[in-house]
Amino acid sequence: MPATLAPPPAARATPAAPPADDPRWAAVAGRDRSADGRFVYAVRTTGIYCRPSCPSRRPNPANVSFHADAVTAELAGFRACRRCRPERDGEAPRSEGALAVERARAWLDARPERRVTLAELAAAVGVSAPHLQRTFTRAIGVSPRRYQAALRAERFRATLRHEATVSGAGYAAGYEASSRAYDAAAAHLGMSPGAYRGGGRGVVVRYLCAPTAVGTVLVAASARGLCAVTLGDACDALEAALAAELPAAVRTRVAVESLAADDPLLGWLAAVRAQLDGGTAPLAGPLDVPGTALQRRVWETLRTIPPGETRSYGALAAASGTPHAVRAVASACARNRLALVIPCHRAVRADGTAGEYRWGAERKRTLLARESAIAVRRLAAAGDEREP
Repeated sequence: MPATLAPPPAARATPAAPPADDPRWAAVAGRDRSADGRFVYAVRTTGIYCRPSCPSRRPNPANVSFHADAVTAELAGFRACRRCRPERDGEAPRSEGALAVERARAWLDARPERRVTLAELAAAVGVSAPHLQRTFTRAIGVSPRRYQAALRAERFRATLRHEATVSGAGYAAGYEASSRAYDAAAAHLGMSPGAYRGGGRGVVVRYLCAPTAVGTVLVAASARGLCAVTLGDACDALEAALAAELPAAVRTRVAVESLAADDPLLGWLAAVRAQLDGGTAPLAGPLDVPGTALQRRVWETLRTIPPGETRSYGALAAASGTPHAVRAVASACARNRLALVIPCHRAVRADGTAGEYRWGAERKRTLLARESAIAVRRLAAAGDEREP
C-alpha cells in the first residue's frame, strides 16, 4: 500500500477567479517584471507555479492562486515552472558551484530515461566530477546518482497507468530490465507495479474516521502498516481522496466501536489523539510511507520536535544533514501523508509565521496555538510542583 495519496482538495485550494482589479492578476496578465520576487502565482490545472513575468501562456484566472513565495507554493503542492524558475527569486548571487548544480539538475531533468555517469554529467556542465559530486549533494540533498534514481522512479510511476505493460513502463522510464523497476517500486510506490497500475488492485486498506479537536481525521492502514492520516472537515471528502488514488483497492471503512482493543488502527488513532493533547504515543506498528532518502530524514527530524516548539525549514534542512536543501525540505513536508504522526505542522517560515499546510493553513495555526497553550500549562504546573 503506498503513501501516494493525492493531496486533499484543501492542499491546493484556490479562491474563485481573482477580481479584475486585483493588482497581482494585473501584474500576471501584463508579465510585469517589477512584480517578480513579490509573489508567485500557481495554476491549479497544471500543478505549476510561476513568477509574474513568466513568458508561458496566460492561464484562466479561475484556476489561479497567489502565494507569498516559492516555499509556500511548494508546501501547497505545486512545483516550480522550469521555464521561468520562480524558486530563484530573492536568492543571493549564486557561486559558480551553485550554477553548475543548476545546470546539472536541468541536464538530468531533460533526460529522465537515461543513465548518466558522473563523469558525463560533469563534462556536460564544465566542472570536475569530484567537485560536482560534493556541491550537488550539498545543494540538492542527494547525490546525482540518487537524483537520477528518483527521476526514473517518478517517471515509472507516471507511465504505469497508461503503458500497455509494466515492462513497457519500466523501459520507458529508463530501467534496463523490468526486474530493476520492480525492485525500485517497493520504496517509491509501496506496492507492486502491477497493483499500482491497476489502481491498487489486490491491495486491502482498512480505515476509520473519527472527530478530533481540529476536524475529522481519517486513519488508514494496509498489510504493510499505517499508510495515511489525513485531516479535513468531513469524512466524505477524505474518503474520496483515498478512493481517487486507489480506485481498485479493497477499501473497508470500520467503526471505531467495532474494533478489538489490540487492533493497530486503534493504536494509531490513539497516537494521533495523543499528539493533539500535546504528547506522544508509541506507534502501534510499522509505517507504510514510501519516500526518498532525504524525505525520510526530514520526517524523522520532524518527529524529534517537541510539542509546543517549531523549527524553520532552514533549521530542518541543517538538522537533516542538508543545510542548503531548504526547498527540498519544504517539499518533503508537503509530501507527508501522516498528519500529526509526522508533525510537519511544526515546520514554519524563517520569520516564525506558520506558512502553508497540506491540510489547511488555518488548521496549522490552530494546531500550533493549541500545542503552545498546552506547553505553557505544563511549564506552569511543573513550577507549582517545585515550590515548597
